Amino acid sequence: MLLYYITDRQRFPGNEPARRRALLSKIAEAARCGVDYIQLREKDLSARDLEQLAGEAVGIIRENSALRTENRELRTRLLINSRTDVALAAGADGVHLRSDDISAEEARSIWAQALARSPLIAVSCHSTADVLRAESEGADFAVFAPVFEKKDNPGAKPSGLEALRDACQGRVPVAALGGVTLENAAACLDAGAAGIAAIRLFQENRIEDVVRALRAL
Repeated sequence: MLLYYITDRQRFPGNEPARRRALLSKIAEAARCGVDYIQLREKDLSARDLEQLAGEAVGIIRENSALRTENRELRTRLLINSRTDVALAAGADGVHLRSDDISAEEARSIWAQALARSPLIAVSCHSTADVLRAESEGADFAVFAPVFEKKDNPGAKPSGLEALRDACQGRVPVAALGGVTLENAAACLDAGAAGIAAIRLFQENRIEDVVRALRAL
């Protein structure tokens, strides 16, 4: 099962330095507990500040993943939201593209010109058509949202499980996002999702407990 933690330091209490420390601590916890991917989604930061934070996150993830496993293929990977340039500069593993971003194919081409290794590319999708396009453009996986109603954004219309089921009919793995809890995660997997993506589920709970519960489904 693909487990994808999406960060939001603004949800932590305190001033900016305190929020950053809390975020990096949560990233370390996620890496130790076997979360597969972490998306650094701090959209309000300047490119310079995001690159600095991403660089710190890269070091923390590598250190804590190494404590968990010697197998590099099983280590937690860091993706940067939208900013391919920052992902490259910080040494991240890849990029998460918005649905209206450049294509996965374009991002992979930019990456190939800078580095010999291939990036991991995730794409936000809101319809089956979005997922099929992401697949055709070479994305590694899609993140389909919102599946359920979100507490912090009740105005966003949920797509529902049937829409998720339709979106999971292709070849690219699809992670379910949006209002996903431990109580409804199994329904997402039954609908064909390859995994679970979330902010609150990981960030507001003990990640060890969340990972254990999700892996047991």
